[in-house]
Amino acid sequence: MANSSDPLGKIVAEPEPIELDWTKTALVIIDMQRDFMEPGGFGETLGNDVSQLARAVQPIGSVLSAARDAGMLVIHTREGHLPDLSDVPPAKVERGAPSLRIGDPGPMGRILIRGEAGHDIIPELYPLDSEIVIDKPGKGAFYATEMGDVLQKYGIENLLVCGVTTEVCVNTTVREANDRGYRCVVISDGCASYFPEFHEMGLKMIKAQGGIFGWVASSAAVLEALETSRGDGGRDQTTHP
Repeated sequence: MANSSDPLGKIVAEPEPIELDWTKTALVIIDMQRDFMEPGGFGETLGNDVSQLARAVQPIGSVLSAARDAGMLVIHTREGHLPDLSDVPPAKVERGAPSLRIGDPGPMGRILIRGEAGHDIIPELYPLDSEIVIDKPGKGAFYATEMGDVLQKYGIENLLVCGVTTEVCVNTTVREANDRGYRCVVISDGCASYFPEFHEMGLKMIKAQGGIFGWVASSAAVLEALETSRGDGGRDQTTHP
């Protein structure tokens, strides 16, 4: 970090405060895709109220801006599949009774297919060219992806995790990361679910039993820790490519 910044930041979190070395921390934004967030996408075809997810956009945007200013490694993930569906199990395609299934033509292109408009990240949180985007075929960010290699390359030990949905892709990624030895802080208001009760229980599962899978903190607590550790507010000059 720059000389004007302290590389350590203490986040007020549950079940207890946690101190992170920002130089070894990455912000991971899970699946903020049009197919999940907007009308006509995969989320709505499953019968969900996609407006429930909108509450996470502003908190994520605030932390993303601060992370960029601090030179933190930023990773975006997108769930989706190859056009020939060779990487999607039949059981995933057939499950449930959505109005449109994976691969079917929809208002934003083929549902949950890489390269289609609906597969991409919403404009409000769109990645910079310098930021990493990981395409994943499953719920977790580590399964059949380069996630582990990326984190190892940049010397990452801690993850700030946010995105959608709390109980599915966020929880799965945190559990995968926990098993691999990463310390995860989930940003409570930077996550959302189509089902508010699932969001609440998803966060409780992470922080239960002394933080069995990780820590939970608000976006305000993360921003305060970043600002406090940055001292005079000067932009960090040691950035990840």
